[in-house]
Amino acid sequence: MELEYKTVYLLLGSNLGERKELIEEAISKIESSIGSIVSKSALYETAAWGDEDQPSFLNLAIGVQTNKTADLVLELALEIEQELGRVRLVKWGARLIDIDVILYGQDIINDGERLQVPHPRMQDRRFVLEPLAEIAGGVEHPVFKQPISTLLSLLKDNLTVYKIL
Repeated sequence: MELEYKTVYLLLGSNLGERKELIEEAISKIESSIGSIVSKSALYETAAWGDEDQPSFLNLAIGVQTNKTADLVLELALEIEQELGRVRLVKWGARLIDIDVILYGQDIINDGERLQVPHPRMQDRRFVLEPLAEIAGGVEHPVFKQPISTLLSLLKDNLTVYKIL
């Protein structure tokens, strides 16, 4: 049975190694395993969030047209992270690559710690909302019922986020 196509928004980040190349490689793997890239933000240089004693991140948001379930999208994203050398040792620690599921259509999913969509803290994080608003500013947050651009304008997070490309 074919599932209907949905747009899933993913946030990619890297603060170790060849950051830009790792993000580009992750995008290529996402396109071959998850679905077609329909939108891509610029790259953003962002200060580390959480554990601030680490190198700054490159972040970017992408929109992917997929007919895979949200659970499978997450599973494939985790596989891509692992293929590119991600090792999960410390929460909010430095990483070669990070791929987060931010939105999955207008679905609201909460199966505990494994998958929560929309991402439960996206509305509090400038490094998520800046690139996401660039490609999905008019998309409504399924819980808060406000466009992403409005959430960005109301944001109190003062984290440094610079568009670089």
